[in-house]
Amino acid sequence: MSRLVRQLLIAAMSAAALSGDAGAQLLGVGAVPPVALPLPTGNLPVAGPVLQNILGQPGAQQAISPTLDSVSGVTETIAQSGAPTLLELRRLRLQELIRTNRSTVENDGNGVPVRRGVVAALNPDPAGLQAALRAGFRIAADQPDPALGLRIVSLAVPSRMSAKDGLKLLRRIAPQLQADFDHLFEPAGGPLVPISAALAADAGAGGGKVIGMIDGGVASHPSLAGKSIEQNGFAGSPQATGHGTAVASLLVGSQGPFRGAATGARLFVADVYGGNRAAGAATSIARALGWLASKRPQVINISLVGPPNRLVQRAVQIVQSRGIEVVAAVGNDGPAAPPQYPAAYPGVIAVTAVDAGGRALPEAGKAAHLDFAAPGADMAAAIPGQGYTRVRGTSFAAPLAAARLLLVGSPGALAAEARPGKGRVGRGIVCGACRIDPRTVGAR
Repeated sequence: MSRLVRQLLIAAMSAAALSGDAGAQLLGVGAVPPVALPLPTGNLPVAGPVLQNILGQPGAQQAISPTLDSVSGVTETIAQSGAPTLLELRRLRLQELIRTNRSTVENDGNGVPVRRGVVAALNPDPAGLQAALRAGFRIAADQPDPALGLRIVSLAVPSRMSAKDGLKLLRRIAPQLQADFDHLFEPAGGPLVPISAALAADAGAGGGKVIGMIDGGVASHPSLAGKSIEQNGFAGSPQATGHGTAVASLLVGSQGPFRGAATGARLFVADVYGGNRAAGAATSIARALGWLASKRPQVINISLVGPPNRLVQRAVQIVQSRGIEVVAAVGNDGPAAPPQYPAAYPGVIAVTAVDAGGRALPEAGKAAHLDFAAPGADMAAAIPGQGYTRVRGTSFAAPLAAARLLLVGSPGALAAEARPGKGRVGRGIVCGACRIDPRTVGAR
């Protein structure tokens, strides 16, 4: 692959993040300097003409700098260019994630990233596990989860075998096992870089309402000072990220004119990335759900997207059976993209995003079911350290809907206050007054 092609892949991936798959990026502002992008006048080997035009815009140079900022012209051009371009950007983004993390990530055969050389079994029976070991599988991790009553066993596939072939073999020799890939879930299309920022501290304040989130780590910020925020890592130690910080601020932040939608709630943060975009595995998400369930939140927000996965589905089902509502973003790869999970699972509150005019964002995904819309554009959220930035995407609509659900107590009560919108907005727009105008907080 030529240097130009690689640069274009990275550019396309970053541009896709501006339309914000599950929202936006996990990066902090200024984490990586901009990269000059040479754009030829001839046909590009990896992109169609619409994508060429997008990357040729002046704003595309800024798009290469992985921040939480939205480059509005590029974002809107991508969204308005239609499904083919969004799908192409999605394909390039996932392809780039796999290519740049070959030692730990591979293709599941359908272009979806999974942990390399590993499959996962849920509550394996002794006979099935022994059959796997006899066939050359090796136990890489055995993780009982008392909170959910689950046992997750990660199996390293036989030597020189892909995860795809390993799963096929496992299902043949032990069909009774509930086995699946260890899929990677993503918050965005841009590369994740750890931020040299302190984590938000737990001030021990707050009580009553409890909300959880599965995301990247949350950085310290004036809007989060004095809040009850507890963080735990499921891919190493928690690491501050722009995406997690923005989502947390929309949930519980408060500083001057900036106010999250549930400012008095206690917040539990499950970091499934540990500062590494090639993390966010299904096994980590399942363990994160177990930890959050032990904290007894009323609502859990998940601004991540990925493919259907047996481990995540079962963990979500158990959490729901305990009366905990799960809210998830529908993603931003356009209506022609496949439904994204966990938003598409039954009972999960699937949330899309609208702009300041109440119009559904054109890049929002088409979920298997759609429950509500919330503000997800023309709005501000916190960035690590201090200050605010403009954000766009369903990542940022989901926490507003989750916070409002926490306060009103039930999906029925939330539906009762939903207001009509334009386009696909499910049962209507909720938390419409929760949008913070970027101008009021000097957002960049």
